[in-house]
Amino acid sequence: MKRLELAIESIVLGSRWLLVFFYLGLGLALGIYALSFMRKLYDFIMKVMILDDTDTILKILGLIDAALIASLVVMVIISGYENFVSRFDNHDGEIHWLGTIDVGSLKVKVASTIVAISSIHLLQVFLNNQQYTTDQLMWLTIIHLTFVVSALMLAYIDRITGLAKGDKKAAVDEGPSL
Repeated sequence: MKRLELAIESIVLGSRWLLVFFYLGLGLALGIYALSFMRKLYDFIMKVMILDDTDTILKILGLIDAALIASLVVMVIISGYENFVSRFDNHDGEIHWLGTIDVGSLKVKVASTIVAISSIHLLQVFLNNQQYTTDQLMWLTIIHLTFVVSALMLAYIDRITGLAKGDKKAAVDEGPSL
């Protein structure tokens, strides 16, 4: 019976390596998205002299949005691999920050990035507000506020669980109370 249990545990633990296909796929998608970014950048460079201020800001916001999305993908790939598949070997300080991003922190960072992306989209909408109805503007704002509240709740939950972990560690460090 113990052999069966060990075999099942080995399969369950080994299944984490299937995540590598997802992370490699995200890496490929990031490469494709980089091509899209280069197309946007080229379009901006070619039109920069004929764009008015609002269109220039919109183009720049589009580039910032793309950079945030790319950063989000990289964060998910690296942190996900580190947290769920395998620890990275020493890479001479290139990735020293990896050990500091746990699953809770990753969720907060992802939520914060989504709020930033949503903020950029909302700013783009408000800069082109003549193309939207009042109802559309209201719903886009409500959706954005939903992202903001969700990110704040995730950060609050992460903080509470971090404090709870700290309390347990402090209790262990102090020893039993008399």
